[in-house]
Parts: sequence; C-alpha cells; structure tokens
Amino acid sequence: MSNDQAEKTTPQSRIGAVIAWVMQLKPVRVFGHYSRRRGAILAGGLSYQAIFAVFAAIWVAFSIIGLFLQSNDALRQSLFDVLSSSVPGLIDTAESDGAIDPEMLLDTGALSWTGALALFGLLFTALGWLASGRESIRDLFDLGPLPGNLILQKLKDLGLAIGFGVVVLISAALSVFSTAALDTVFGWVGIGNDSFFANALARVVGLAIVLALDTLVLAAFFRVVAAIVIPFRRLLAGAFLGGIGLGVLKVLGSTLLGGASNNPLLASFAVIIGLLIWFNLICQVILLSSTWVAVGMIDAGIPLDPVAEAARLEREAAERAAARAAEELARPKGFARFIPRRWRKTNTDPASRATATGAAGDVRGSN
Repeated sequence: MSNDQAEKTTPQSRIGAVIAWVMQLKPVRVFGHYSRRRGAILAGGLSYQAIFAVFAAIWVAFSIIGLFLQSNDALRQSLFDVLSSSVPGLIDTAESDGAIDPEMLLDTGALSWTGALALFGLLFTALGWLASGRESIRDLFDLGPLPGNLILQKLKDLGLAIGFGVVVLISAALSVFSTAALDTVFGWVGIGNDSFFANALARVVGLAIVLALDTLVLAAFFRVVAAIVIPFRRLLAGAFLGGIGLGVLKVLGSTLLGGASNNPLLASFAVIIGLLIWFNLICQVILLSSTWVAVGMIDAGIPLDPVAEAARLEREAAERAAARAAEELARPKGFARFIPRRWRKTNTDPASRATATGAAGDVRGSN
C-alpha cells in the first residue's frame, strides 16, 4: 500500500470525512445560519415582549366576548382548555396554578373600565411583538427592514392580531364540535365515551386540529407579517415543520416547565419564570422554522429578495450593453477595416472617447 493510500485511510481522515458530511446536513446548516444571525438573542427579546402582549390581548378579548362566554359553558371551558394547553401556566386550573384566574376574566364589572386601559397596552405590546417578530424573521432571511407607510403597516398588524385571536376562538369552537361529533359517532357504534379507544381518538383529532391551525398561523406569519415572497411548497413545509415543533412543546409543556416550579429558589416566581421559558421555546421554534425556509431557498438558488435580484440583473444587463457599445466604438470604420491591425493607430477621436466614457459612467451611476 502506498503512502498516499495510507494517509487516506487514517483515523483522522475518516473522522474529518464524517465531520464534513455532518456539516453538510441541512439541520446542521440551519442551526449554523440561526446562530450566525443571532437567532437565540432575537428569540429572547421576543419572549419578553410576548408575556405582556398575551396578557393584554386576553384581557381585551374577554372584555369584548365575556358576556357571550358566560352564557355558553361548553365554549368557555373549551377556550380555557385551549389557552391552558397552548401556554402552560397561563390559566389557573384545578390541576395547576396559573397567572390568570378565569373567574376574574369573566367579571364583566371589573372589565368595563380596565378593558379600555388594557386596549392601549394591547396596541403597544401585541403590535410591538408583531413588529419585532417581523424584523427578526427578515433578519434571518438577510433582509432589511420592511419599507412602506408606518401607519398602514400598523393597521395591517392590528388586523393580523385580530385574526390570530379569531384563530384561537375557531380552535376552541372546533374542539367543542369535534368532541360532540365523536360522542355521537361513538354512541352509534356502541363505544363508551370513557373507553381507551374513544379517548385516544379524541386526542388524535384534537392534535390534528391544533397542528393545522398552527401551520396556518405560521404560514401567515412568514408570508404576510414578514412580507417575504416564499414559494408555496417551501412555505408549507417550513410552517408544517414549525407546527410539529409547537405541537411537541404543547404535549410536553408540563414536563419541560417542571424544573422552574421544583426549584426552591424560584418558587415565588415559578409561574412567571415558567411563562418566560415557555415563550422563549415558542419563539425559538418559530425562528428556527423560518430559518429552515431561508436555508432551503438559498440551497435552491431562489432569491430571498426578488426586488434586489431584479435590480442586480438590470445592472448586469446595463453593464453588458455598455461593454458592447464600447466594443462597437473600438471597431474600425470605412477603409480602416482593410488596414492590418498592427498598422492602425490608437483611436484618439475625442467624440468617441466621450461617448464610451459616458456609457461607462452611466453604468457606474446606476450601481
């Protein structure tokens, strides 16, 4: 065996080959891009804002629909269940302590004046969180701030915030409807509602509904809030991946946050610390799924900024046109074409030089 072959089969070379292969895997490159663009720091800032945004949004939402919920026990309980499962530690339940007492939310007398004050908090926190989330995602796509009218942008964010709240209500309504439908079907086939099969099927249906809604919300966040042009297939794949991540967090929420409540040093602040940890994990999943989309578009050669790409192509076309014009000016005219190249004199015509210089200057000016 030659020395070159021996060097190729050394343990160091094999380890290097394995490392090189691992570094080329998409998940590794996604985490690398996420780290280089300070994704963890962005998620930390978003999670801090999310706490105040969620409190204000819930307070205002219940001040608006509180009277209706008081007359609909099934929808009210389903809404509390959705909020409790989506954000562990947010709603105070019989099983665990939470930051918000449901009875206080349903106290319409207290909400009559505090709801108006909380509305200003909603405008400054929920809209601020959407704006921060938009800039964070655009930064992960290597894009600058979104241009446009600031007032129109805030109005669009307000509409999107209302839309997200409607999605939560739809999730609660679908939960009630699916439970009633499954109870009816089980009654037809003679299966008890408390059986293992019935509980398992109800759980699967509930998770499927949550996954579909989370995927829809993430797709809207990437495409509408961040205003990034993403091919539909890649948008759906990234949003679906993020929806799975959010679903895993919701299923394992109590386990993931158990450390904060079990730590005696944090016992007095267990609920707030738990919410901070939870929102940080949620924001990490959102930003990582957007990074997955960005890296996939880079791999496929899809421009992240179509406007900048169109401007670059236009500049390149102008440069090629200027080069062709300069080459045309340098060609001999008339009888000079029949004179051997070595006998020709350099073109010193001032008009020709001015024309070529002007064309080159136009190209530089457009850059």
